[in-house]
Amino acid sequence: MKPKASKRLSLTWVSLLCICCFFLGVTFTSRFRGSDSGSQLILKHRRDQEVNVVTDDYGHEKEKSHEEDEIEKVLKTHKAIESLDRSVSMLQKQLSVRHNYQQVVGVKTATTSTEENQRKKVFMVIGINTAFSSRRRRDSLRETWMPQGEKLEKLEKEKGIVVKFMIGHSATPHSILDKEIDSEDAQYKDFFWLDHVEGYYNLSAKTKTFFSSAVATWDAEFYVKIDDDVHVNLGMLASTLALHRHKPRVYIGCMKSGPVLAKKTAKYHEPEFWKFGEEGNEYFRHATGQIYAISKDLATYISNNQPILHKYANEDVTLGSWFIGLEVEHIDDGNFCCSTPGCQMKANAGEVCVASFDWTCSGVCRSVNRMWMVHMICGEDDKAVWDANYNSLTQEKETRGDEHIVL
Repeated sequence: MKPKASKRLSLTWVSLLCICCFFLGVTFTSRFRGSDSGSQLILKHRRDQEVNVVTDDYGHEKEKSHEEDEIEKVLKTHKAIESLDRSVSMLQKQLSVRHNYQQVVGVKTATTSTEENQRKKVFMVIGINTAFSSRRRRDSLRETWMPQGEKLEKLEKEKGIVVKFMIGHSATPHSILDKEIDSEDAQYKDFFWLDHVEGYYNLSAKTKTFFSSAVATWDAEFYVKIDDDVHVNLGMLASTLALHRHKPRVYIGCMKSGPVLAKKTAKYHEPEFWKFGEEGNEYFRHATGQIYAISKDLATYISNNQPILHKYANEDVTLGSWFIGLEVEHIDDGNFCCSTPGCQMKANAGEVCVASFDWTCSGVCRSVNRMWMVHMICGEDDKAVWDANYNSLTQEKETRGDEHIVL
């Protein structure tokens, strides 16, 4: 009987073991599945974080790129504005130059017709360079070859000849010097005021200002500069200039040259001597500064380009330098620089000079005391300037040819 009981026990235990194994298998399987599910959740969470990080980085990069694009747009806009400003500035300059051209040269347009009518049309404008301290020199000219009062006005109206003392102002506005000139001008009405500070070393600037101001005031065929210690025969000057009135660009006077003085102690020292080559070189040919004349086109050229025209120490050299490189006819006329003995010899021969002075003094020596004497000896007839027929002189000149020396 015992063997049977053992056998049953074995079967019972086997069954229990199987059941236990089954439940253990189920338990382990669920745990492993839970572990796998947790791992998957962790991996998914990590992936989501990585995606979020990448998304954030992309967003930052995109935002940064957007900011850079905006900055680039701003820079482009700024550059465009600068370019536009330059274009506007250039157009303004062009319009200004065009306006000056129309006003000065006399282009007949509707916008400038009023301005043109305001400029007086004359034959020539004479500017006599003078200084505050030169009252006695001015009086010596008024008493000899320069008309006064009604005769001066008549000369402008009937013959188209304007004669004025050109002067600037003192460094101190409304000083006693300015008031003295005001008083003198009220008496004689023969001054042409310049926007210029007077000074011996500013002659080049004064000359530039004179031509520019004269062009803006008078529409003349010729513009003449004269020193206040030079004797002039107005009739002969007008007749001589009339011979060249149909030439567009003429520069008339006594053409000269001379050494470029490098030493600082020299009277006519040239600080920019090195521009003229080696030491001992000479200047280019130019009209002596006591008297010279330029045609309308050259005076207009000076007026239009005055901001960029360079000034040398010596005024006559400066003027000559402005015409270097231009199509200008240099006319060397010895009658513009007769010596006082020379003009007397010509007068004895029945001829008169345009201008007379002494080379040693760069003008008539002791002009205040001697100008009347030079006028008596070398002066033309009082009616000469009134009797001159400019048109007939021009026709005569064209028939017999030009006798002046052309450089």
